[in-house]
Amino acid sequence: MYDHKYLLEFTTEVFMRIGCSREDAGAVAAVLIAAELRGHSSHGMIRVREYYELWKSGRVNVTPDVKVVHQTPSTAVVDGDRCFGMVAGIRSMRLAIDKAATTGTGWVATRNSNHFGIAGYYAMMALQHDMVGICVTNANPLVVPTGSVSRYLGTNPLAVAVPALQEPPFVADFATTPIARGKLAVAEKKGEKVPLGFVQDADGNPSDDPGILRRGGGMLTLGGDLLHGSHKGYCMTAVVDIFSAIFSGANFGPFVPPSVAYLPVPENQPGEGTGHFFGAMRIDAFRPAEEFRSAMDQWIRTFRNAKPIKGGVRVLIPGDPEREAEERNGAAGITLVPAVVEDLKAIAAGHGFEFREKK
Repeated sequence: MYDHKYLLEFTTEVFMRIGCSREDAGAVAAVLIAAELRGHSSHGMIRVREYYELWKSGRVNVTPDVKVVHQTPSTAVVDGDRCFGMVAGIRSMRLAIDKAATTGTGWVATRNSNHFGIAGYYAMMALQHDMVGICVTNANPLVVPTGSVSRYLGTNPLAVAVPALQEPPFVADFATTPIARGKLAVAEKKGEKVPLGFVQDADGNPSDDPGILRRGGGMLTLGGDLLHGSHKGYCMTAVVDIFSAIFSGANFGPFVPPSVAYLPVPENQPGEGTGHFFGAMRIDAFRPAEEFRSAMDQWIRTFRNAKPIKGGVRVLIPGDPEREAEERNGAAGITLVPAVVEDLKAIAAGHGFEFREKK
């Protein structure tokens, strides 16, 4: 088990050693450790090696000039200058919150960025301001439209955070595919198979191989197949892509630059980098804040009291598993896959320091 404070310190040091400012390195580390704490190891320390390889390949700018290139009182477009996605993501969400404070709602589209970790991190930034937070992003083109073998879309997550009064906030943070790409990477490192309905091979046949993407296979959208509603998952994934790319001028669909160095950058890109979209809405722009929060408490308690299926324990509210994982992992420590530990040791050794063993 590894103490999350140590992992935060170590990760910050890694990104400072490759040229990031302390602020930017801290932003990258904060989002990665938040993912580990919240039980999303697929977006945690396993990404350090991926980001490091992207930097080595020259795809990430560690000294970016992140700036607003267009804005109105309630909207803006931010150019990330090829930064690590967390750097542009945090600045963009802060801008959306600032605009919402003035106009009631704020919307920021971001281009020329890279992978930014868990979308929920940015949506949750709005909670402390009595706001609803929204965040979406497009991603590696590894996902096939329903009925296709062409990898034209990403896992394209969606996150929404809603404050309550006495209850914990509602936090939905999910990929628009049955599994996140990072979870495939974790399964592959563990030598495990994945359930059918997550991926297909290069010919469109169902597969349980988490490494099938390296051999031309593709990920499926939510539903897994047409019978179970994959066309609806396709619609969701497409909407996220449009909001992330078309509003900002980022690349869409098959032109999104991969966040893994082993995949080539598509040629003749129509936009700039990876795209994100952020929203913040003041709850008092709709109802008095305490009234809104109280109504949200009632909503949460109503669904908590839903009768579970036979043999079930309880009905969860979006955000419950992550909040409970955060409490557990914050106290007991974070477990890392041995292969990830070896990656961290190698990266640290290459830059003149070390990754300590355990808590």
